Amino acid sequence: MTHRTENTTSAAQHTSTTPNTTNTTPPLKFRANGTFRVLQMADIQDGPNVHPDTIRMIEAAIKASDPDLVVFTGDQIRGYDPAYIDTFLRRRGENPGAKVRLVTEIEAKLQGIHRRIAARRNPDLPPTEDVATLDDLLDDTRQKVRDTFSAFLGPIINAKVPFAATYGNHDFQCGILADEQDDIYREYPGCLNPSDSIEPGTFALPIAASDGSGRIAMAVTMINSGDYAGKPEENDAQYPRYVTNSRGLDLADSDGYGTPSEAAIAWLADTQRSLATRNGDGLPVPTIAFQHIPPQEFYDCLTEVPAWTPNAVEGARNYAGHCYVLNQAICRPGSRLGEAIGCADENVGEVAAMRDAGGYFALFCGHDHKNSFVAHAHGLDLGYAPTCGFECYGPKSRYRGVRLFEFHEDDPRDYMTRMLTWGELVGRYSSNELRVFFEDHCITDAIGVRNELRRPQVFAGVALGTTAAFAAVIRAIIRQLRR
Repeated sequence: MTHRTENTTSAAQHTSTTPNTTNTTPPLKFRANGTFRVLQMADIQDGPNVHPDTIRMIEAAIKASDPDLVVFTGDQIRGYDPAYIDTFLRRRGENPGAKVRLVTEIEAKLQGIHRRIAARRNPDLPPTEDVATLDDLLDDTRQKVRDTFSAFLGPIINAKVPFAATYGNHDFQCGILADEQDDIYREYPGCLNPSDSIEPGTFALPIAASDGSGRIAMAVTMINSGDYAGKPEENDAQYPRYVTNSRGLDLADSDGYGTPSEAAIAWLADTQRSLATRNGDGLPVPTIAFQHIPPQEFYDCLTEVPAWTPNAVEGARNYAGHCYVLNQAICRPGSRLGEAIGCADENVGEVAAMRDAGGYFALFCGHDHKNSFVAHAHGLDLGYAPTCGFECYGPKSRYRGVRLFEFHEDDPRDYMTRMLTWGELVGRYSSNELRVFFEDHCITDAIGVRNELRRPQVFAGVALGTTAAFAAVIRAIIRQLRR
């Protein structure tokens, strides 16, 4: 989409320019031309020094799309970043900093970061450089979270665009939980996260009609999809294995990913009833939902294929041992499947609840950094935005980006969506293409090896290299025999 410069007033132009602790931002509203634009930003996943390429990506996307709203769909915080090593939480309920991932320890050493010791400090003695109370460490982390937010929110605040955020499975791992992060977000102008939501990251944003009547023409809902299943104390027996293979066992030691809470599932229908009452007609309001972790129904957007199928990906956990490609019959053009769908082991009926509530027409997620497909299944559009960050694993630089939506007031269900990618907006390569190449081809387990070998270019490279090595061995043997 080309950048538009209509002489209409968007909701973005009404955003407060002072810190917003009581959420005084006026309601969102369709433009006079009947359109409303949303940018979905997924998996920034960074520490306090947000990668400059991520900021460039956000700035370019804002400039190209002129959005009315930006939604962050979780994992804004790279909770396992070395910056948070002193307060890292593998799972909620643990002691901060008690069970740090091995990969984080290694990164910290490479970056010259030294852990501070949490201890009870005698107030009568002067503090030492290496000893700090847990409160000291958490205060430091709070400031680092603010630094992270300030960095990636900067282009959005400068453009005076309202924003909303929900949470993923890595945000809390910095040691600051979602409820407190919610409070920090509300310190920034334009934040629409309400202080009275049923839980942090689960709330609805009504979008008013353009005619000033006050009628709600559409809604955007944010859903906290949870983080990890199981209880930390139930998995302590596996912790030694986790330390030696922290990436490979990041799920196995936690019984998989989490799900939306029972309260959030019930809230889906309550929200539609509330919106219908507000409009006074009893009719469901067209609603799009955003969250981090996809539900199991996303696998119904795929087709199972033989293991040797080029570019097929092997499923995860419950779906392991099965290989999939996109079901092109139900996918929009431009859809990409780059990795397994990382859903929870349990299906809590979220998609069914949306369908039963009426009004919901789409559910978009992040979480799986290489996926960017949109498909229609179970009466909903189910889709992804890939990572827009450059400090985490993901696809090639040119495929990283944000997802743009344009809705039309007369029929929000008939919406346009497409990716705004680094390759389109900035250039083919990032400032650290070697790192991105590693992140694109990073292998942590046998499934990763098999998935890589299904990529034709990788298979061709491995085959060529193996053939060359075999030929070199044969030549060496022949030379030895001739001596």
